Amino acid sequence: MNAVEVISKKRDGQKLSRDEISFFINSFLSGDIEDYQMSAFLMAVYFKGMDSDETAWLTDVMLNSGKMVSFAGAPNLYVDKHSSGGIGDKVSLILAPWVAACGARVPMLSGRGLGHTGGTLDKLESIPGFRTDLSLDEFARGVEKVGCVISGQTLEIAPADKMMYALRDVTATVESIPLICSSILSKKFAAGPHGLVFDIKCGSGAFMKTLDDAESLAGNLIEVCRAMSRKARAIITDMNQPLGYAAGNLLEVVEAIEALKGNFPPDLHTVTLELAIEMLLMSGIAEERGEAILLLEEKISDGSAYRKFVEMVDFQGGDLSIFDARGDFPVASQVRDFQAAADGYITGFETEGIGRLIVDMGGGRKTKDDKIDNLVGIIFRKKTGDPVKAGESVAVVHSNDSRMAKHAAERLQTYVKIGGVRVSPPQLIKKRVS
Repeated sequence: MNAVEVISKKRDGQKLSRDEISFFINSFLSGDIEDYQMSAFLMAVYFKGMDSDETAWLTDVMLNSGKMVSFAGAPNLYVDKHSSGGIGDKVSLILAPWVAACGARVPMLSGRGLGHTGGTLDKLESIPGFRTDLSLDEFARGVEKVGCVISGQTLEIAPADKMMYALRDVTATVESIPLICSSILSKKFAAGPHGLVFDIKCGSGAFMKTLDDAESLAGNLIEVCRAMSRKARAIITDMNQPLGYAAGNLLEVVEAIEALKGNFPPDLHTVTLELAIEMLLMSGIAEERGEAILLLEEKISDGSAYRKFVEMVDFQGGDLSIFDARGDFPVASQVRDFQAAADGYITGFETEGIGRLIVDMGGGRKTKDDKIDNLVGIIFRKKTGDPVKAGESVAVVHSNDSRMAKHAAERLQTYVKIGGVRVSPPQLIKKRVS
């Protein structure tokens, strides 16, 4: 067996064996296969694809290229969630402690902002002192002690994925569903969950713009999980407007804290609740939807979901004192209203443009070395279908640069659509895939 044989076999659209995939990935890790050969392999997969068996074998080889967390408790209790990314998506900050407060264990390895979408780790790092660089031992101890941990990938986890992704990023092979699935799942399963619930975003602010593309990704993820004997479910959710009202790291943390105290924006509540229900059903903590909903409502109303968040933040070194009094947290130096120019209705959002605007303001990275400004972002006052009056505030820009604040308010004139005919809000839960 040699590298050229494997590359040419996939180039010709043939199915690879588990041994061939294992040989190729492990030889690349050991340095016996060059970058240019791996690049050729990635391009062959991009054009010819992989079936669920091949993708599962690839995922398993990548998973076993590094260390993995294992837990002694009942496997079904360990569940996690993965989102494909969106604007204002602070769901993980709420979901992990909420589900953990119900008795599940949530070992969540998360990521940073990618392109126009915000990253869970970036949001959490706006909390002073919060550590997202836990060792695997610290991570496992936190899951058992607290019930939930949200941390980042370590060098020990799926090193094959790290090396392959570096090449995918520069060879235009990122948008390959088998490669996406293996990259996501090799990292997620390394953290020790037995089941995963996927939140696949669909719409103008998502990577998957169409329902067909979102269904394809969801279906492939679930097929690979099943081939690996893991539980999986997916919900396709709307990303045609920012989720909740806040977009921007610290602003989203504030909104997440308020949600855990029971003050949810309606759309954020709907999406987070549906994912939480699926996680409780998957873990066996609840046997049917009604039971799950009652338990989740109880954990918000009695304060235990918020207390679990505080416990997680404390374990990971964070200091929540800046959030003790609503309104006393740090804010950007320039706060500017974007006002409606005329009476009408919100008819839609150019959501990806909003995400890129926040990156331009300093709320995300254009290069890997960029430093994020946690205070910048936008708070939206209106949602699709809401009426507006001329001069009424539609959004509030938070910036630390007066010129950028003005520029952002001007760009929102394009990104927030106002028309004379009322439209219905988008359907939040587009489809369930199981």
